[in-house]
Amino acid sequence: MPGTASEAPADSQPASRLGFTAGQVVQEIGYDEDADEALRESIELVTGSELVDEDYEDVVDAVLLWYREDDGDLVDVLVDALTALADGGHIWLLTPKAGRTGHIEPSDIGEAAPTAGLSQTSSVSASRDWAGTRLVAPRARAGKR
Repeated sequence: MPGTASEAPADSQPASRLGFTAGQVVQEIGYDEDADEALRESIELVTGSELVDEDYEDVVDAVLLWYREDDGDLVDVLVDALTALADGGHIWLLTPKAGRTGHIEPSDIGEAAPTAGLSQTSSVSASRDWAGTRLVAPRARAGKR
């Protein structure tokens, strides 16, 4: 609405809509030239730090996972993304929207997530070309240290 004050600068709205907050450490997996730069920049603006890459060796609050049809087995990719995720953290699985190169069906995500030990909590239009699916692991995983 015109004239309505917003808590976050306009450049940070995509990241805020996805639930990113200041101080979070976000690991990015699957980055390629087709990734949405505006979304990436808005996440860095909101969190106050650069995205960390796949080689980051500490715990992260969230994972930004760019995934396309030809990126390998989705279950394996999701399990790998869990490696550095803190308890209570989440994964944003970003996939090309329908009609875009690399698109995968939502049913494929619906089948892969539980197999990887994840639950789907929401789906959004993350950007013009990318759909986002928020995935979380159960908070209490037996045997996890």
